[in-house]
Amino acid sequence: MTTIAFLGLGIMGSPMAVHLAEAGHTVAGYNRTPDKTAPLVAAGGRAATSVADAVHGADVVAIMVPDSPDVRAVLTDPGGVLDSAAPGTLVTDFSSIRPDVTVELAGLAREQGLRYLDAPVSGGEAGAKAATLSIMVGGDGADVASARPLLETLGRTVVHVGPSGSGQTVKAANQLVVAGNIALLAEALLFLEAHGVDTTAALEVLGGGLAGSAVLVQKGEKMRTRSFDPGFRIALHHKDLGIVVDAARAAGVVTPVAALVAQLMASAVAAGDGGLDHSALLRTLERLSGR
Repeated sequence: MTTIAFLGLGIMGSPMAVHLAEAGHTVAGYNRTPDKTAPLVAAGGRAATSVADAVHGADVVAIMVPDSPDVRAVLTDPGGVLDSAAPGTLVTDFSSIRPDVTVELAGLAREQGLRYLDAPVSGGEAGAKAATLSIMVGGDGADVASARPLLETLGRTVVHVGPSGSGQTVKAANQLVVAGNIALLAEALLFLEAHGVDTTAALEVLGGGLAGSAVLVQKGEKMRTRSFDPGFRIALHHKDLGIVVDAARAAGVVTPVAALVAQLMASAVAAGDGGLDHSALLRTLERLSGR
């Protein structure tokens, strides 16, 4: 069994840390909001009082925080991972951040004798709770191999996609595909409602054909019933689409759909919907339709 520091116990990080503790690993969790450690403690883990406290003696440091500045702070602030982790520690960042920042931080970690993987996940809160996440991993192949037993405790699909930063690049592509699907599903639902169609029946038959998707299965009913408790917040998807647009521009790739959906997400945030599930993009399209 492995000693793990888990930094960031939010909607995604908390169930992931719980799975690791329930698998028999020794898990110390830290979150800036201390009461978020309660599920981990109930599963047999320990609530750490600081990043340094969590990291002390850990074989693996897992990170799941919202954005690039948060990962940088966890790693480089005084008392952070770079100050506290012993040489040889495997740092695995599950956060979704900019690929170029990941490459930079991986370099800093290696200068300190640490091993570093970027391992962003897809599947949302439901996938985190069910341990069925899709995990796209960037880093050295030997490090990926050593981390695989832990990763397979958390996810059903674990794929090494290339060197440092590759995991974040694939996650950005994932977020583009998901956002495009959500926007189209929202448009389709409003179209069906405007014509008085039985939307329950319509979503069932759409799901059985080429229009079927994981987005339709997981988000269709939330849209139909306007149930937008967050599984993955609009504010985070807005952030991720910013990563897509910036990285595409840097690579000279034209992504007109990404630009459009990024603007829709920005509109949702501006309208105060950033804390809702990303299926609430439907509300933005309702406003545009005057409905």
